[in-house]
Amino acid sequence: MSAVETVPAARWREAVTSALAGGRFAGAWASAGAWRAAFAARGDVRVLSCPAQGAETITDLVEAALWDEREAHDLHGLQFAGHAPLRPLVAHPPDGWATVVSGDGVHEVAVGPIHAGVIESGHFRFHTVGDRVLALDTRLFYKHRGLERAASGRTPEDALAYVQRACAACAVANSVAYAQAIEDALGLWPDRDLRVSRTLALELERLYNHLHDIGALCAGVGFAPGTMAFAALKERAQRLNARLAGHRFLFGTVAVGGGALALDADAARAARTTLRDLRSDAAAAWRELEFAASLQARLDGVGVLAHEDALRLGTVGPAARASGIREDLREHSPRLYYSGLVPARPRAETGDVAARLQVRAVELQTTCELLDDLLSGPVGRGAATSQAEPSALGVGRVECPRGATTCIAELAAGRIATLRLRTASFANWPAVAHAAAGCLLPDFPLINKSFELCYACVDR
Repeated sequence: MSAVETVPAARWREAVTSALAGGRFAGAWASAGAWRAAFAARGDVRVLSCPAQGAETITDLVEAALWDEREAHDLHGLQFAGHAPLRPLVAHPPDGWATVVSGDGVHEVAVGPIHAGVIESGHFRFHTVGDRVLALDTRLFYKHRGLERAASGRTPEDALAYVQRACAACAVANSVAYAQAIEDALGLWPDRDLRVSRTLALELERLYNHLHDIGALCAGVGFAPGTMAFAALKERAQRLNARLAGHRFLFGTVAVGGGALALDADAARAARTTLRDLRSDAAAAWRELEFAASLQARLDGVGVLAHEDALRLGTVGPAARASGIREDLREHSPRLYYSGLVPARPRAETGDVAARLQVRAVELQTTCELLDDLLSGPVGRGAATSQAEPSALGVGRVECPRGATTCIAELAAGRIATLRLRTASFANWPAVAHAAAGCLLPDFPLINKSFELCYACVDR
């Protein structure tokens, strides 16, 4: 269960400093006149709360809170003493949102929000000297849908649809994090069948995402053979999803308090065979990439995110592991069916594009092994049963393909009072801007695709 520790505004920074000594920042949010923050350590979550009015900034203590405070200012009108300048994030005024850069030869290059590809809206403002990037401002939230606010007042079952539709590519991870948060608040614990069912859906989602991300990275350097090979593999994975769950993006595979995905022995056996063939073909395609000199020459030393910077910015997932942060929420997920999982490591934890690509390749192998085990027999729906007294707040944390996603659900009279979905993409976008600084402007598509973050996850 997740208890809330309330502290006066005068002790907010002191309490946060104490929490950071034993855990990593996992998000902050506004809640009915309060400002709250979560700190996670090996599966345990500590939640601190103080009055929203009078809360001081903590961005000098934990830079990862920068976007959380900026978002709360735009959506809830909160002020944070010491956070200056408090630049807009969700709001889109004509001035005051970009970094001020000046000097001889400095100019700006604007890209987006409309792009040549079929992607969501995002604007990138590059401050450059020649082709060298001095700083990058990212401007997202062009299609902010207000899903968290729309879910307020609804039953936990009805609110699930808002979380599931936040992002198609992260539909399972977001939904499982939400279901875990609700079950945590209600004092429910999943049985073995439910843990297996949800883990299966999560790994099927990770499979097609990693296949897509490797192909997209190939596209970032114009290596068409790799792009098309992994696009075909991703298509096969999504066709399997449709066969098993009725939806290519696995919508409808998660429910609150029970399972929504079940397979009989024949279906599990057939899926296992399909995945073994897919794994073999993916390994062959990866070997082709490793020996493609024109591709490999573009990866090393590009878009470096140093270990210290990854920690400071709160980077999560494959991007963090490529920088030497050996954390993976699957190691400590008792509500799911992982056992003995070891975080993936690239050959060299250099934090560059090459390392981020290698992490995904290693994780593909792990995911295929997990799926082979999960499909060794029939998969039941399962259920979550009562094991503790209900509380007003629950926390769910899941390792999505891009890293740790945290969902906070606060309940009142059996309905959603506050919902907060802090996805891995929300956590990692500042790291993209940092990795681009100092690089050449033409390298940005490659750097961006090595993170391959969701626009929709922040446009929630």
